[in-house]
Amino acid sequence: MRLVIADDSVLLREGLIRLLEEEGHEVVAAVGDADALLEEVVRLAPDAAVVDVRMPPTHTDEGLRAALRIRAEHPAVAVLVLSQYVERRHAAELLAGSPGGVGYLLKDRVSEVGEFLDALERVRGGGAAFDPEVIRKLLAAAADPLARLTPRERDVLEQMAQGWGNASIAARLHVSVSAVEKHVNAIFDKLGLEPASGYSRRVLAVLRHVGG
Repeated sequence: MRLVIADDSVLLREGLIRLLEEEGHEVVAAVGDADALLEEVVRLAPDAAVVDVRMPPTHTDEGLRAALRIRAEHPAVAVLVLSQYVERRHAAELLAGSPGGVGYLLKDRVSEVGEFLDALERVRGGGAAFDPEVIRKLLAAAADPLARLTPRERDVLEQMAQGWGNASIAARLHVSVSAVEKHVNAIFDKLGLEPASGYSRRVLAVLRHVGG
């Protein structure tokens, strides 16, 4: 996978380069601000970009805005956003665009190498990957619409929102695939959402709802 990394922390940038190259990926550019990120995406047409939310000059949402531009102007480039904290508004803005090829992880998740690499592969493959803590915050922010769900349906919804398919959810929750399918149908019915083909579109529909 050809990757561009954007983070103003030299230490984190270098750590990501080393990790990704050891896994056989090619880091074609590593930059410290959003303008440079956009320039490199245009110049190099990478497979994916790993982007920090907060970068110079204001350290507020420069990285996020750059990520949104990439999704709008270069849809073939997958985007995995990294953030120090759970920021619901940023996650909701990111989810308002294309249904696949996008992810939002907390930076602490990078230390869990397997999960980080799995998330990167999923977004590159057109799926979605969202940190469990981000999902919990989104669910908490939309407590009223979710009040009708059973505890097991909430468990399934959280797994769906992280980007897992039905078979993976079944394995993670130690239930049958048919049971997961029934829970998924119940979730869509209770939330007034039409089932969609393709799990990434399903994830987007759920997250749009819980993210308000």
